Amino acid sequence: MDARDTELKKELDATLQARRELGEEYESALVDSFLEKVDQRIDGAVERRVRRQLAEQQMVVARGARTPRPTDSWGERFGFGIVTLVLAIPLSAIGGGIAHLPGLLVAWAGIVGVNAFQAARANPHLFGRRRRGAEDGGDWEE
Repeated sequence: MDARDTELKKELDATLQARRELGEEYESALVDSFLEKVDQRIDGAVERRVRRQLAEQQMVVARGARTPRPTDSWGERFGFGIVTLVLAIPLSAIGGGIAHLPGLLVAWAGIVGVNAFQAARANPHLFGRRRRGAEDGGDWEE
């Protein structure tokens, strides 16, 4: 039992003693007062814990240690390509059937765009962009 628990136990004993002396008519006020003290203790403990975690996160960021971003495996990229090709069949049929050649072009532009975005995300250097290091914030650069 640490010092804070001892203080809280003393407060509880004092509250119970006051209840015995003052009677039942003051019971709710005494309980409310004690619970307010418990709430203050809990709030203080939570605030200290949050401040400590925030300081730890700031230290990690200051040191430049970032969590590594997950990379796509070859299987995930291959699966993505297969799924988009399978979806291309009905999209082509719908776009070509409704709007003929312009609809077909829009459908395939969307398919190519989604695949290009996926490729650029997986390989940042693919379209002439290079990735900055963790010390620069890890953002994209032209």
